[in-house]
Amino acid sequence: MDIEPLNCLLPQGKDKVALMILNQPLSSMECIKILWQKAVIKVCVDGGANRLHDLAGSERERFIPDFISGDLDSAFPTVLEFYKNKVDIILAVGGLGGRFDQIMASIETLCHMQTADAPPIIVIQQNSLACLLLPGSHTLSVNTGIEKGWCGLIPIDGSCDHVTTSGLKWNLVDQRLQFGVLVSTSNTLDGSGIVHVTTDAPLLWTMGLKNAV
Repeated sequence: MDIEPLNCLLPQGKDKVALMILNQPLSSMECIKILWQKAVIKVCVDGGANRLHDLAGSERERFIPDFISGDLDSAFPTVLEFYKNKVDIILAVGGLGGRFDQIMASIETLCHMQTADAPPIIVIQQNSLACLLLPGSHTLSVNTGIEKGWCGLIPIDGSCDHVTTSGLKWNLVDQRLQFGVLVSTSNTLDGSGIVHVTTDAPLLWTMGLKNAV
């Protein structure tokens, strides 16, 4: 095996780097910049996020890691919040096809991850999309031209006792959704481009895509 251990530190070096920043002092932002340009993936390990955040200073908006790993006991909450706020949406590709038990596992994981302070989490596979609507009011923009038309609202945590919608062919007006009572599957967008949903309990929104992912 031929190794050029310092090649990655040279501006003209050709090595592709998987960059991991650990929770140890960093002294040279210029070195980090060289490595950053070469990195195909950039990871901060726990408190390494603090080190990058502090060293980057006024340039920190340019240096956002691909992910932060670890038990996060040494990463400062303010630093984690800074990086978390750089994400508008979390997209998972896969998870809605194949074995039914694994599809349900994907939905169950979605229920764990989608909290009020987290970005919206979208799951897409082939021609289907799903996301979890927490209690409250939601506005869904469905005017991109790649919507297929069908949609559904599925209660997945017992009963949704008060659900009201607009923008659907069959709207709900303060109605109860529950398995064995009513589930709004095989609904359709009304073409207005906007769907409003108000719910008092977690509700799964699903819809179709014209183009398979």
